[in-house]
Amino acid sequence: MTTTDGLTSILDWVQTGLDDPAISPVDLAARAHLSRFHFDRLIAAATGEPPGALRRRLLLERAAHRLITTDRTVLDIAVEAGYGSHEAFTRAFLRAYGRVPTAVRRRRPLTFRELELPCPSGVHFQPPGGLRLPAAHQETPMNVLQHLVDHHVETLTAVIDRAAGLGEEILDRPVTVSVETIDDRPTLRSLINAMVTQEEHWLSALRGGDWPDESDQSIEGLAARHAAAGRDYRAFVARTLADGTLGDTFVDTTCTPPTTHTLGGTIGHVITFAAVRRTLAIGALHTAGITDLGAGDPRPYLDARAG
Repeated sequence: MTTTDGLTSILDWVQTGLDDPAISPVDLAARAHLSRFHFDRLIAAATGEPPGALRRRLLLERAAHRLITTDRTVLDIAVEAGYGSHEAFTRAFLRAYGRVPTAVRRRRPLTFRELELPCPSGVHFQPPGGLRLPAAHQETPMNVLQHLVDHHVETLTAVIDRAAGLGEEILDRPVTVSVETIDDRPTLRSLINAMVTQEEHWLSALRGGDWPDESDQSIEGLAARHAAAGRDYRAFVARTLADGTLGDTFVDTTCTPPTTHTLGGTIGHVITFAAVRRTLAIGALHTAGITDLGAGDPRPYLDARAG
């Protein structure tokens, strides 16, 4: 599906209506300045779902997200989703997810994408209160890899351009490693914590959460945090690649103001900044006499898997 400005503006009214489950289809159409007939026809043509079915599905996806990210009672979440009783909500939820709400709350999914219900449009609830629209065109892993290479080539061009205005003394001055644009006075512990927090941060952003708790920076704590975050982040990337949704967008609610990113851009961001920190951390280990990691070059790793 191609996301058009017209569809986006109409879906804005659907999104607004999520906060008022009691609103009628007639009211939604009126807010969009359309008759009920034309509103229903536009939504159905653009998404492949009647407005009522679209809205019920989005409310169930939002309810599933709130089950695993809040302590609200099932009844409260049911009412927020427009159901008059715990039983009615449970029946609808079971039909949609194949599990009752309490089962989803007990066994939290690895990634937010597991909460999305099948649909023809690719329009899904995006926490904390928005909608995620499919990309106008599919981004493949090869596209993202090419974009990363293009970014490197263009950035190097810009570096050379900026260096052209400097004197010979500055050009030939020995370089002291500077990470001013990334970390402030890094240590081996802070570098490890930054890489673990980066995994946790983007998982939280994708799920519509807050900045992660990075208070435990003991080696044992960092290992435990990375065991969970690394697993979930790998699952998110694998799912994104398998679904071909690298161009899809989400709203990062961990920053102020909230900012929209693509899934592929986020993956590229993590790869780039993690590479800098990883190189510094391996260098710090080397200084401490631990040299078995080499330079941390990904080439042997990729070569082995290709073979």
